[in-house]
Amino acid sequence: EKAERTAYEAFVECKNNMQSEDKEHEKHNRSLKKKEQELSRNGFGSILELSQIIGKYTERRAANDEKRESAEKAEALAAEIGGRAYRADVSQYDEVCAMFDSVERELGPVEVLVNNAAISVVGVFQDCTDEEWEKIFGVNVKGVFNCCKRALSNMLNKQHGSIVNISSIWGVTGGSCECHYSAAKAAVIGYTKSMAKELGPSGIRVNCVAPGAVKTDMNAHLSKEDWDGIIEETPVGRIGAPEDIAEAVAFLAGEKASYITGAVLNVNGGSVI
Repeated sequence: EKAERTAYEAFVECKNNMQSEDKEHEKHNRSLKKKEQELSRNGFGSILELSQIIGKYTERRAANDEKRESAEKAEALAAEIGGRAYRADVSQYDEVCAMFDSVERELGPVEVLVNNAAISVVGVFQDCTDEEWEKIFGVNVKGVFNCCKRALSNMLNKQHGSIVNISSIWGVTGGSCECHYSAAKAAVIGYTKSMAKELGPSGIRVNCVAPGAVKTDMNAHLSKEDWDGIIEETPVGRIGAPEDIAEAVAFLAGEKASYITGAVLNVNGGSVI
């Protein structure tokens, strides 16, 4: 048996242990106690599951949703998990700072940050405008930069923290007709690995989750035929659910992943191996 385990194997073991014994679940609950989550969106389905699942293991958590039409859902979710909902455009540093100020004033310092904000535009590269390119990189990349920059002021002071960035299968392989989105998500992976090396000596872990096809608002444009084709190409024979991603994030964010940093956890049902 190999002495080392991959990040994925560790995640599977963690999930099995959590499901098999209530005692182990309570131990994991204590290990994550008093951590705060600052979550951003990439489709309300994702943030819903992220907040609910991470909420099982934490006392205080905050969720960010910038879109007005999701405000009521975000407030309802916050009430359900006993957390708070905040609103900010993560591409704007002043809004990020204002959001963090509110979180820290009401809940305390952010010790766990999940960068989940993302937007996408589907179309051939020749039709991509400068405005679309800048907007996608503004949210998907600069948003990660802004949130990390603000969160690190406290994490570095405490010499402790955990950051989980959400990339995409297209950040790993590239996706046709989503050049700008693929490039931005690849940048998140490179950023994650670089920051993991830089921040590891300061007690801060930085990891990344790269989801495959998942049913969220971002993929609402896909038809039944599209989904059927994706299922045929996925070894596990199904589409990913938001909770699949949320469980991976919860693992990487917690102390059971304390020896994991710089990892890119591919949660895609085997569609890319």
